[in-house]
Amino acid sequence: MATSAMNSEAIATAQPYVKAPLLYKGKVRELYDLGEHFLIVVTDRISAFDYVLEPAVPNKGNVLNRLSAYWFEQTADIMNNHVVHTDVDKLGDVVTRPDLLRDRIMVTRKAERIDIECVVRGYITGGGWRQYVKTSAINGIELPAGLRKNERFAKPLFTPAAKNDVGHDEDIPFSRMQEMIGAELAEDLRDRSIRLYEFAHAHCEKQGIILADCKFEFGLIDGEVIVIDEIFTPDSSRFWAQDKYELDTEIDSMDKEPVRTYLLNSDWDQSGPPAPLPEQVVAETTRRYLDIYKRLTGN
Repeated sequence: MATSAMNSEAIATAQPYVKAPLLYKGKVRELYDLGEHFLIVVTDRISAFDYVLEPAVPNKGNVLNRLSAYWFEQTADIMNNHVVHTDVDKLGDVVTRPDLLRDRIMVTRKAERIDIECVVRGYITGGGWRQYVKTSAINGIELPAGLRKNERFAKPLFTPAAKNDVGHDEDIPFSRMQEMIGAELAEDLRDRSIRLYEFAHAHCEKQGIILADCKFEFGLIDGEVIVIDEIFTPDSSRFWAQDKYELDTEIDSMDKEPVRTYLLNSDWDQSGPPAPLPEQVVAETTRRYLDIYKRLTGN
């Protein structure tokens, strides 16, 4: 699907257009109950520093949903996922405005979510770098002295977090993950996560992009582990342009960086929601999401 074909009207919520019970409303995704399946609608809402911001960013939800669908298809041979289909026309009168929701829906199997965020880090940056500077470790994993910011690890690091539906997820050592869900399942999720990361890192490399880190969610259906939620999107992964990569600096990531940069340089004190984002910041954020979609998929 060409990016030019995406609907450019920003959607802050799908509730007026879906005739099904709303089960969960996250910062970006809305989950509806279709009976046998779930319906996930990816809105154009954008969040930063734990606040959902205004206005919504046109095409953001389309990009996230289509990228997830693309990656679920690419990785299907590695492991099964929750996708049933992404065709809004199959939903009939459940969706009253299929023209608005065409590229932002995913019908999925109902899985029992495993309450662990499976994070894989290929490079030492972001929160992992901050941990290392303070403790010489990340999630309890002792690391060699003298690592430099943004340096690539010899092998990808698996650093799980316990999921919290409210507030931040909590970084935990692998031993704690084993206690929470059992050693066998923990090791299985670790191995699957690293394999998925290595596959996507190699794919991105061919497109001139570095996949610095990413996170996954997994679920269980009749005892089978499947990957759920989203996968390798700008909201769940850190992408760098290869030509921007360097050590010891803050690399401009290919996501909502314009929003974070604007907020940090504004007079907002983070004690409440900020004022609406300027038009140029919204436009640049849309451009970035469309650009990463085009570069990763070739469409």
